[in-house]
Amino acid sequence: MIKKYVLINFILLLSVFQIVNAQELIEKEPPQYLRTIIFKGASDDQFPIVRLGEPFFLSFDDLKADESDYYYRIIHCNYDWSPSKLLKSEYLNGNDNQRIRNYNNSYNTLVQYSNYQLTIPNADLSLKVSGNYMIEIYDSYDDLMFSRRFIVFENLSKVSAQVKRNRDFESMNTKQNIEFSIFTENLNTANPKKEIQIALMQNYDWNSTIRYLYPQYNKGNELVFRYSNEASFNAGNEYLNFDTKDIRAAQGTIAKIELADIYEHWLYGNRSRAQLPYTYFPDINGDFRINTTQGTNPSIEADYTWVHFSLEPPINNEIKQIYLSGKFNNYNWSDETKMNFNKDINRYQASLLLKQGFYNYKYIAVDKKNQRIDNLISGNFHVTENQYHILVYYRRFGSIYDRLVGIGIANSQQIEN
Repeated sequence: MIKKYVLINFILLLSVFQIVNAQELIEKEPPQYLRTIIFKGASDDQFPIVRLGEPFFLSFDDLKADESDYYYRIIHCNYDWSPSKLLKSEYLNGNDNQRIRNYNNSYNTLVQYSNYQLTIPNADLSLKVSGNYMIEIYDSYDDLMFSRRFIVFENLSKVSAQVKRNRDFESMNTKQNIEFSIFTENLNTANPKKEIQIALMQNYDWNSTIRYLYPQYNKGNELVFRYSNEASFNAGNEYLNFDTKDIRAAQGTIAKIELADIYEHWLYGNRSRAQLPYTYFPDINGDFRINTTQGTNPSIEADYTWVHFSLEPPINNEIKQIYLSGKFNNYNWSDETKMNFNKDINRYQASLLLKQGFYNYKYIAVDKKNQRIDNLISGNFHVTENQYHILVYYRRFGSIYDRLVGIGIANSQQIEN
């Protein structure tokens, strides 16, 4: 009886472990002393979308400036971002859990920091297979500091895509629809609906991802996706911006600059744009670029400044809280980016410590049900310029992992009716 009881509990524990192990891996955000995470491929995309064998680059700053040791590990993931069943030796040449050895201390800055840089492939490892990956950064106590997703693809499948206005009359002025085809002549697909998976993404933001779309029909080796609402995105609005590369001179969106312990930049106030006419203003789709006019190496010569934001209260009774969002905070919302309401001046305000450079940002809202509403304050306009990626995953029958076999790109500047 005791043996039977132990066996049942072991099976239950094993089942729980399998369920936990199959969960989607979520990016962990860093502690406040680790800042300015830049994670890109050679093409300078917002995050690494690299062909198998091409390099990608990670850098970040440690405001403790004590030359701490940091280590990196790499996890291969399935299409849905659950850990794959591959052993590390099956997706890595070499070994991870290596120390990041390339770092330098800041030079001639009021805020001292250490800048860390990592390139993969390197002398310690390279990647063997395509697919979804997660890189994790640990400190010397083996505590996870932060993690970031990246994707590695093989160019085995061509993708043709177009951005169109939504066909639904109620949303044709606020949404953009993605229609696309996948060409599978280089893939040995017996059952495309089961062997191929799709992910659609807007402006490099994983929060926007649409999954679980299947071909509606095929024309020979062409798989056709002509969904309407299922493949549509809220179009949003162009991002707001500011530029602090010249730490002493105010650019167009900066109202004033002050010097206390460090420099402080006060931006002109913003207001809700949801009810205003759309105005085209070129942006970099939420990204940021570190730069400084006070030196030649922005990685270690760009300083940190306090940037002060303000927003007129939107007229909307459903808003519970307002946050700042952009690639600078990985499009997330946290206590640090929360706007606080100042009754004395009737404005929401927030202050962020940011490295010199050019930044895109927007305001996002959280309603009384704690649901995030990205464009409640900025508005949705079908003519907004957005970049879309179509990710094509392939798991051949009998395989144990998902390969990323094609990437499609479409931009709404060529939107069609």
